[in-house]
Amino acid sequence: MTHNNQTYYDDFAGWYENERGKGYHALIDRLELDIIRPLISGRDVLEVGCGTGLIMKEIQHQVKSIKGIDISEQMLEKARERGLDVCQGMAENLPWPDNSFDVVYSFKVLAHVAHIREALAEMNRVLRPGGFMVAEFYNSLSIRHLAKVLGGPGNISKNRTEADVFCRWDTPREVRSYLPHGTVFHGFKGVRVFTPVAKAHSIIGVSAVLEKAEKWALHSPLARFGGFLVAVCQKS
Repeated sequence: MTHNNQTYYDDFAGWYENERGKGYHALIDRLELDIIRPLISGRDVLEVGCGTGLIMKEIQHQVKSIKGIDISEQMLEKARERGLDVCQGMAENLPWPDNSFDVVYSFKVLAHVAHIREALAEMNRVLRPGGFMVAEFYNSLSIRHLAKVLGGPGNISKNRTEADVFCRWDTPREVRSYLPHGTVFHGFKGVRVFTPVAKAHSIIGVSAVLEKAEKWALHSPLARFGGFLVAVCQKS
């Protein structure tokens, strides 16, 4: 199958925020924010694959400056409506000079980038020495991966499913092999370690237990089994 990521995300844009502020999806956003908040205060920050700007808007008052880039113009329209500084482009060819940012992060995007080493090299290039790169991958050693294998691709719009976009699942070892030369790896954070399916968070009692478990697992030794595996690195 030929995958066109731009067309996929343009089509996804109208549905993207339907559930993002609720239950499971809101929890994932909060966990990801918990990872980057300690790194960004008063810094120049870039989000690669910013989508509609949901993460950017949560941290814009904590940073010195924040910019975003995304492949989907339809997604970016919503980000611009929020007053965010965003542009269209690809992770493999970032339109900023070397040493432009103190922190570069990317959530839910890099698994859909075929040329992953080139994308990570670009993220590292635009970082200043000592700056942090926070890069999230889809973990093949996770409950989330098992659920995807058993459940098959989900719908993302009336006409498309998750099978219509390129998607790569990596092991923690493979993720580390992608990191650019000169990058200091500080460890993994694990988002969605215990949650079997997203719908589990719609069950009141179960949701509360899972949220506590996920918050604990984020920084625990079990982080390497997170469905969303987040590598925290620093430019040497």
